[in-house]
Amino acid sequence: MNSRRIEVPVRIYHEDTDAGGVVYHANYLRYMERARTDWLHERGLDHDRVASEYGVLFVVRSVEIKFQRPARLGDNLLAVAELAGVRHGLMLFRQSVVRGTQSLVRAQVMVACVTVKDFTAAVIPPALAHFLGVEG
Repeated sequence: MNSRRIEVPVRIYHEDTDAGGVVYHANYLRYMERARTDWLHERGLDHDRVASEYGVLFVVRSVEIKFQRPARLGDNLLAVAELAGVRHGLMLFRQSVVRGTQSLVRAQVMVACVTVKDFTAAVIPPALAHFLGVEG
């Protein structure tokens, strides 16, 4: 695993599926959120600390998602998040949910940095960018 990528195990339970045992499409967004949250946690941060120490929040600005194959009850998956780029106050993550070697869902998630005070766009503070390893 490199410093820009994380893989988070996800097991599919009955609560994740519809009556046919197929994962409900919106749940893939939850799995990808877990991966991005763990990506942040791996760097010694959580959303509360980023807000209190740096005065900013990270919010999803946009998602482009492609559903390729269904996941089913009992599957063991990996939710993957990889930082693909940083520009000003934006971070682009390439994300996927995979079962073994099969890609089930692929997405590009744009995450914006905003101020805690009024949710206006903000540049990632330099100290935080350094801590996250996202300078430049």
